[in-house]
Amino acid sequence: MPLLSFPLPSLPLSLTLPTLDLKLELSPALLALLSLSVSLFLFQRSRAAAAHRQRLLACGGGYSSRGEKGNSDSNGGVGGNGNNGNGGVSYPPGPKPLPILGNVRDLTAKELWLPAEGWAREFGDITYLHVVGISLVFLNTPEAAVDLLDRRGGVYSDKPGFVMAGELCGCKNMVAFTPYGDQSKRQRKLLHKALSAPTIPQYHPLLTTNTHALLRALVKTPTSYIPHIRRYAGGLTLSVIYGYQASAPGTKAIHAPADGKDPEDEDPFIRLAEECVNILSEKIASGGGVWPVDVLPALQYLPDWMPGAGFKRKAREWKRKMEEFADAPYEYVRSSIKSGNYKPSFCSMLLDDPSVQGADRERFEFDLKWSANSMYSASIDTTITAVSQFILAMMLHPEAQRRVQAEIDAVVGTDRLPTFEDREKMPYMEAVYQETLRWAVPVPLNLPHRVMEDDVYKGMFIPKGSLVFGNIWAMLRNEEIYPDAHSFKPERFLEECSPEMARKRDVTKYVFGFGRRQCPGQNLVQSSVWLVMVSMLATLNISKAVDDQGNVVEPEIKFENPIFRVPNKFNCDMRPRSPKALSLIEQADLLSA
Repeated sequence: MPLLSFPLPSLPLSLTLPTLDLKLELSPALLALLSLSVSLFLFQRSRAAAAHRQRLLACGGGYSSRGEKGNSDSNGGVGGNGNNGNGGVSYPPGPKPLPILGNVRDLTAKELWLPAEGWAREFGDITYLHVVGISLVFLNTPEAAVDLLDRRGGVYSDKPGFVMAGELCGCKNMVAFTPYGDQSKRQRKLLHKALSAPTIPQYHPLLTTNTHALLRALVKTPTSYIPHIRRYAGGLTLSVIYGYQASAPGTKAIHAPADGKDPEDEDPFIRLAEECVNILSEKIASGGGVWPVDVLPALQYLPDWMPGAGFKRKAREWKRKMEEFADAPYEYVRSSIKSGNYKPSFCSMLLDDPSVQGADRERFEFDLKWSANSMYSASIDTTITAVSQFILAMMLHPEAQRRVQAEIDAVVGTDRLPTFEDREKMPYMEAVYQETLRWAVPVPLNLPHRVMEDDVYKGMFIPKGSLVFGNIWAMLRNEEIYPDAHSFKPERFLEECSPEMARKRDVTKYVFGFGRRQCPGQNLVQSSVWLVMVSMLATLNISKAVDDQGNVVEPEIKFENPIFRVPNKFNCDMRPRSPKALSLIEQADLLSA
């Protein structure tokens, strides 16, 4: 956990931010140090507030300490917003803050997108909050998100710096953590070159064989659907990025990572990748939290022997593992190319393309190595969330399941499995795909962008350094675009509408983020998720579980991840639709057998 822990009696302090949870336990011996740090922080914050007010005045507005519907801060904070009454610019509206602490009480929900949906209804396009010196901006409509994150991408494309994850744990070169600049531009260029829409058909054979392997696993042990989906996503990503064929569970792989561990029941690269994903999501992020060192960066200079510096020892251990996962698969693909025994992949394609390498070969390989590494963790959780939510939707809506199965049977028949060539012939399947993404909202609040300079939008002042969230949940629950938005209704995408409305209701325009920080692997993820969905529906019936007495077991649906809206494992039943469907699964070309 992001925790400073000391053996002496402690004083707890808790603070929750969007995707941030700070928990400090401080002994009396260090309270003086903390007090000094906080005093310095508050002094700097008051100076920043004064600077904000001066910049606001320079933009043509007046500083308002209390807005009609917005924040107020009578203690010199930066929370003044709303209509300032003089026709100038002002801060965007938002919930009323507390003195000094700001909007701490408004940011306590683990599923922050739920109160953020209410803010969207109350405050409109933009919601503004601030807490202990941090300005938070929520963009609640596609128009606001496109205007700022797309059209003003040069101002809104930076990422917040995290000392723990970036500097101490070695994640600073991953795409998600790289500040906006030359390195991030080079990484994006590489990802676009190999993952743009025109390149995806070359990955179709890999998508197909991995999907068939997933079907076989689901038939064999359907109750283990979460591990099966996770391994599908991991194996597919390794094959696409590195041309690496993961071994099937229960067999030994040929290639092992540097630590030499090679358990009989797991592929070593899959195991290493899962360890790193777990470190990143469960330990470094720890429920979407922030480490104290991210609030007080000076803590990174604590001596290792000092009580409370245990986070530095953990960081060194995690950094070693993260760097191993960046190095080991990349060295595998390089050695495979050198020997001439390699499979086409993201890395091999770019290593064989002089047009993207530039004059500095060392820098190119560094960028490629970390771009490749970033794709694994980025794709795993999105895929697991989308497919898990699809299973849930089909279980809860059998009428939609039966209708799409009838369409698949009419187009594909029962003598083969679906292919990408069938996609345009199945409009209801496409509607189910779109509605699943809309209803599920895999990432309800996109990872924050950081504003690089002061900006004014529709008379609202957005200060430099603000963290900006695309409120994707609110956009996909907009009743004007999606009537009865909280219900699962695929047919909404089959209704005739104007070209403008068709563009607005296209879910894929929102779920993968906005601007220059948009998910670079979205084309691959979309293709893989669609093929999994249609293949499962072609061969499997998904229903609620039944106990030994024949009684239907109502699923218990819980969401606990504060970043990805992935449901906890729920009981369900998956069975082949017919003996013929089972035969199709068993006879399909498999990645592993």
